[in-house]
Amino acid sequence: MKRILGSILVLLAILVLNFVLFRIVPGDPTLAILDPKFSPEAKMRLAAQWGLDRPIHEQFIVYAKNMLTFDFGVSFLSGQPVWHEIRSRLPNTVSLLGTSFVLSAVLGIWIGIKAALARGTLLERAVLMGGAVSFSFPSFFVQLVLLMLFASFIPIFPLRGSMSIPPPQGTSLIFDRLWHLALPVISLTLLSFGGWALYVRNLMVKALGEDFILMARAKGLSESRVTWHAFRSVLPPIITILLLALPGIVSGAVITETVFSLHGIGRFLIESISGNDYPASEASFFLLGFLTVSCNLIADFLYLVVDPRARIRRATQ
Repeated sequence: MKRILGSILVLLAILVLNFVLFRIVPGDPTLAILDPKFSPEAKMRLAAQWGLDRPIHEQFIVYAKNMLTFDFGVSFLSGQPVWHEIRSRLPNTVSLLGTSFVLSAVLGIWIGIKAALARGTLLERAVLMGGAVSFSFPSFFVQLVLLMLFASFIPIFPLRGSMSIPPPQGTSLIFDRLWHLALPVISLTLLSFGGWALYVRNLMVKALGEDFILMARAKGLSESRVTWHAFRSVLPPIITILLLALPGIVSGAVITETVFSLHGIGRFLIESISGNDYPASEASFFLLGFLTVSCNLIADFLYLVVDPRARIRRATQ
């Protein structure tokens, strides 16, 4: 209950800061939809139409009600409901980030375990070097290089977009979408799996040196059983990092979707911020904050599930 109440307080703080920050940034939101020929009276009527002429406390009440009910209002730029805009872009972002997240996590965890079991070998040195290299380059640079090599010089993948124009029909549409997502997914996987491998390798090296692992080997357990016991002991921090990495991956979609011109939530976020689109920007940041708080809360509960020691400590308190 303490964790739930704490999460609610954090969410309320996000709600207030999200409202205040977008009101203090420079720029007039009506400029994005205002024709230069409009008179000052027309501009005032436009502000009244969007509720921007109301007192600040009334704007906050309407804003808080919309955020908490997930009714985000109408976008200044497109004139469409914000939730409709987000829902139309969500499949592309989930396909991109979900696939790359699973691939990078599974590949990185597997390589990290192998590197920990092969101390002092070429594999471990390659993992250490690969992880360091992946952290050294900014994501947009790697993605632009891949785009230049495999979409321009060697046109294996499409240069931009989420699908071909005009889009194919039937089952060809599925393969066309996969073809457009392939290079962005490959780039995100290459940039992420090295960090997972380094993290898991360090955890496993420490776990394999613990006394309970020496006892397991003294009992004659197979190496696979010993490895499983070591991995299970480091599973709680891995699950925590997995869940806490989700919001960062979503925010990273801004760069990837901009580089590859994908019709996703990340690109929608950058367009709404640059256009001073209050409803769209506030909705995007609120959902990102909501996702972060939810992942923290879920990680706390899963920690109790996968780690019996935490349950025992909780029960004795």
